[in-house]
Amino acid sequence: MLNKASRERLITGAEKQLLQSLIESINMGDRVGASTQLDAWASEYGYEHLLVEVLDPMLIRIGEEWNSAETFTLAQMYVAAKVTEDVMSKIADSRKLPSEGQPPKGPVVIGNIEEDFHALGRRLVGTFLRAEGWKVYDLGNDVPAPVFVDKAQEVGARVIGVSAMMMTTAHNIKRLRKEIDDRGLTGQIQLAVGGAIFRICPGLTEEVGGDGTTSNALGATELFNRLWEQSIRRELSL
Repeated sequence: MLNKASRERLITGAEKQLLQSLIESINMGDRVGASTQLDAWASEYGYEHLLVEVLDPMLIRIGEEWNSAETFTLAQMYVAAKVTEDVMSKIADSRKLPSEGQPPKGPVVIGNIEEDFHALGRRLVGTFLRAEGWKVYDLGNDVPAPVFVDKAQEVGARVIGVSAMMMTTAHNIKRLRKEIDDRGLTGQIQLAVGGAIFRICPGLTEEVGGDGTTSNALGATELFNRLWEQSIRRELSL
């Protein structure tokens, strides 16, 4: 039986080989091939380990190449984003989520920004938030900026979570940032942004006006907790 150090060395070697193979599959637009490789790795080490030890490094590598040399096309970025969604869906299926016994938390609003129709990531976030006791108002896909803010004010939400998968739709989040600011709600309503494109492109959160992001749906509860507390501190300081 392998000890921990030996197992870690094997995983590291497997990761390096898998990472290169995944990027080659994405270069060829082979979503099925990339997902098959990830499934094989996860069957041995587990999907949550896959997320941290393989998927995150893959997205970082792709993001670095996109920013430095722009060697990836938009079509390849789309495949990388869809592979990420595939993995997150399987993590949600494999993870046992508590349904009872959680203390109630406040209302939050989530949705996909205008012109974005990639629902899986948003639905995963909603699943994890509800499991931790949040009251989630999911507005669905293609949500205009004023609708987000109207709903947040209606239900008393301190956090809006907005999702976008592609660079083109991510820039529409700027409209939501402006809507919040124009209504004098800066800081009172915090803006959480997410989607695979935010992991691929560092700095995009700040560019579109987000108050915070998380690398995956597993971190949504921590992010929303932090932003909720920031909203309360902002209100007390007024």
